Amino acid sequence: MTPRPTARLLRKDTENDLVLTRTFRAPIEDVWASVTESERTARWFGPWEGEPGPGRTIKVQMAYEEQSPWMDLRIDACEPPERLVASATDEHGEWRLELLLSESDGTTRLEFVQHFDSLDAIGDVGPGWEYYLDMLVAARDGSPKPDFDDYYPAMKAYFEELRG
Repeated sequence: MTPRPTARLLRKDTENDLVLTRTFRAPIEDVWASVTESERTARWFGPWEGEPGPGRTIKVQMAYEEQSPWMDLRIDACEPPERLVASATDEHGEWRLELLLSESDGTTRLEFVQHFDSLDAIGDVGPGWEYYLDMLVAARDGSPKPDFDDYYPAMKAYFEELRG
């Protein structure tokens, strides 16, 4: 089955938020562990090392990227099990990310938000987040891992259309 893009673009004043949502039949604490514990993030994004906490910087390996690079990720806010805010700067620009979790009736909703100042790269970035969140789904439910080639460049036009 070919994956379909799910992201929404929310525009507020000078900021643009790319929002992707996934739901899990699992307690919020379990989903929180999937996005914060190194041995679990390794299954869908990559492991991390360092001393986590607000105001601290950890090193994260992007295990599913070419050459599996490491990057510094600053934890800007951490409110377990509901909110994690992180930022990074690399050769591709500034990344401001937020994970918001909520639970209702045994189902946990994960909202992934990337805050953009400029939408120039959204056509390249958006498909990657769809891929990684589907990797998270596969890691949690044991389904086959998705193939990045099904996401990029296939979804690029969708994200560029969001930009307008």
